[in-house]
Amino acid sequence: MSGDTAARGKPIELVFGASGYIGSNLVPFLVAGGRRVRASSRNPEVLEARGWTGVDIVTADALDPSSLDAALAGVDTAYYLVHSMAAGKGFPELDAEAARNFAAAAGRQNVRRIVYLGGLVPEDVTSTHLRSRRESGEILRSGEVDVTEIRAGMIIGPGSAAWEVIRDLVNYLPVMVTPRWVQSRSTPIALSNLLRYVAEVARFDETAGETYDVGGPDVLTYAAIMRRYGKLVGKSPLIVPVPVLTPRLSSYWLSLVTSVPASVARALIDGLAHDVIADDPRLARLIPQPLKGFDAAAREALEADRQHAAPARWVEGSIACRNFRPEYSFNAKRSYHTRATPASAAALFREVCRFGSRGDFFYANGLWWLRRLLDWLIGGPSFRRRRRHPEELRIGDVVDSWRVIALEPGRSLTLLMEMKAPGAGVLEFMIDDEGDRRRISASAYWHPAGVWGLLYWYALLPFHAVLFRGTTRRLVERAL
Repeated sequence: MSGDTAARGKPIELVFGASGYIGSNLVPFLVAGGRRVRASSRNPEVLEARGWTGVDIVTADALDPSSLDAALAGVDTAYYLVHSMAAGKGFPELDAEAARNFAAAAGRQNVRRIVYLGGLVPEDVTSTHLRSRRESGEILRSGEVDVTEIRAGMIIGPGSAAWEVIRDLVNYLPVMVTPRWVQSRSTPIALSNLLRYVAEVARFDETAGETYDVGGPDVLTYAAIMRRYGKLVGKSPLIVPVPVLTPRLSSYWLSLVTSVPASVARALIDGLAHDVIADDPRLARLIPQPLKGFDAAAREALEADRQHAAPARWVEGSIACRNFRPEYSFNAKRSYHTRATPASAAALFREVCRFGSRGDFFYANGLWWLRRLLDWLIGGPSFRRRRRHPEELRIGDVVDSWRVIALEPGRSLTLLMEMKAPGAGVLEFMIDDEGDRRRISASAYWHPAGVWGLLYWYALLPFHAVLFRGTTRRLVERAL
């Protein structure tokens, strides 16, 4: 994707980690300001799905040093936004290696400035997550390129992990038994305020080598944040702190009652156990802007979610894949099964495209029929619609109670569930090469709507385990 004509001749600004939460918001923010933007990700297809115009998209992985020089070539400012929190227990080592690789490559390519977004770190920090974020900043600063670090706590915006935890808890649970971290204090910052700081800080020579703590104007406990969010959405959660919930138990509890991934939940709990308060006014003086209080930031986040445009391709957190219902969980629960086969990708995809043809859903058709019957009885689309063609599919086609929302020939088929249910679901078939073999996976993604959506998901999990194992086996048999 070539750069926009109006931005040519301007310094190149690289958003490294553009598929992540901040990166996917920073790219359009910079483009709207007339900046020349290059965006990188390990999976460029994810960036192409955003539908950005005037953005150069490149493939790069901080853990693959050979991929970095091309991404950084000619870059003036690099925004370093990657972290490995979702990778699980070993993420600090991965983060450190990634920072070392990036600092070295930026030095080789004579980058003028690196802007690193870290986390607020209290003096007595015990959180592995926060210590890792601090260490990444130190490693970047040990390189040849000037680094400016911005540290923020809880970010109020759709897709922010801590914000989505708050939303899920309040939307799902009228009564919450919570750990002690609900009394920890934070200075939550609006996404729009943070983006302005990140985008503008490298313009000032005096910010080179500096670290700035940033936050919003309110100092709030997480319990107060949940109550204030509840007031905005018409809910009054009863919060009952229980001191016996350890951080490990708390992370399991969050994984159970929210849709935030388990590895992210564990890292978040470590950080939430501390007071993280920004009391550094220097950047606010240098880059003045009206700082939004919590209520204004939360209203802005809710409206941004409602107005989010449908992506060019399927993206898990998009509002289109939540049936345009912002109260549904941003993150999805997932159930899947994967199977290896010597069958060709073309043969596998041919069989995948026969999904639902003449009532054949590959495996356990009796269970499919019962679920469709229930949907039909309560007024859903099941049994009321027919396929356009028995063997061919295209985007927009309906298959009984499903609609095709993404299709890549020989690689993937993604369908949005349109059955009546307490949430929004996506079914995806994916084919990947693995040497001289292929792997085919069948995955269900579920965005719960409140406690009933969670109960619905957990009730179906045993059936999913059997259904997807049988489905992938049957697809492989048919493709051979």
